[in-house]
Amino acid sequence: MMKRMKALSLLSGGLDSALAAKIIKDLGIEVIGVNFYNGFCIENVHRQVRGPSRCYTPLKAGHSIGVPVKLINVADEYLRVVKYPEHGRGSAMNPCIDCRIFMLKEAKLLMEELGAEFVVTGEVLGQRPMSQHYRALMQIQEESGLGDRLLRPLSAKLLPDTLPVKKGWIDRDDLYDIKGRSRGRQLELAKRYRITAYSQPAGGCCLLTEKRFGDRLRDAFTHKGKEEMRIEDFEILKAGRHFRLSKATKVIIGRDDHENRFLEQFEEGRWKIMILDHPGPLALVEGDPAEGEEVQPQLEFAVRLTARYSDGKDEDRVRAVIERDGKAQMVEVEPLDPDDEWIKKARI
Repeated sequence: MMKRMKALSLLSGGLDSALAAKIIKDLGIEVIGVNFYNGFCIENVHRQVRGPSRCYTPLKAGHSIGVPVKLINVADEYLRVVKYPEHGRGSAMNPCIDCRIFMLKEAKLLMEELGAEFVVTGEVLGQRPMSQHYRALMQIQEESGLGDRLLRPLSAKLLPDTLPVKKGWIDRDDLYDIKGRSRGRQLELAKRYRITAYSQPAGGCCLLTEKRFGDRLRDAFTHKGKEEMRIEDFEILKAGRHFRLSKATKVIIGRDDHENRFLEQFEEGRWKIMILDHPGPLALVEGDPAEGEEVQPQLEFAVRLTARYSDGKDEDRVRAVIERDGKAQMVEVEPLDPDDEWIKKARI
């Protein structure tokens, strides 16, 4: 009996990757989906998840098209791509070309392990300015090591034929010639295939493409240093309001109860500020703004800033507790004026 052809399909949770997998599956090829969790999934920010985790939208997308999905955590290995991208970054801190090469290298290893013949992605020619123009697509294909074993069904008619077409496993006429940023044809295909479980393209799925997160990451690289940053340092950038007090010091203030609980996980080695008598945020101070037993002006300023975001912001004085490494002290401060120009300037 002839062995059934098998393909590995990258599923991001977006529509394009779901369509690509569905197109190949409907041609009678066994498709296995895979999502490589890189630690910068927006879905997990909304869930306030810390540490090794996964995006679950790809599971829903895979279920909707009848494709099993493997969720694989590559967050530790991916940090080097974020710190040292060889092909530059996009408008935020997104190393899109290096990211695609990294993911496809991982896919190649898994393809070989599973005995699949080729890898499928939902990339569309001209859709993204940095990583999906013609030259970038060819570069990614080559540097990933996949070469001819990479198929992009949505734009395959606009690209050189790869092994699945050359070998006759897939008829070129069953593939598409979609190009550019418009999603019209993909939405038509989604309607035809009855695909509804996918993330909306306007929101994106990666934190590294977001300007606010990019600013925070750039600030951390500048003041903490790339080599010094560990997974925890990347995680704490995902929540709260961030303010740069000095080159060595930063304060992070929770915006709601969920973020307060999230930030509590990072207390060790940082100053923790809690407002007394009034509902308010939890704040963490990185660096060492205080020496000895007395509260130094910079740390007191962080308390005033935290009080500004509490329900006691209109009071003349507010009490707060400052803790670090099991030692606590109480202070009383005047909440910072909400219109203080410094707030806008220091916000990261």
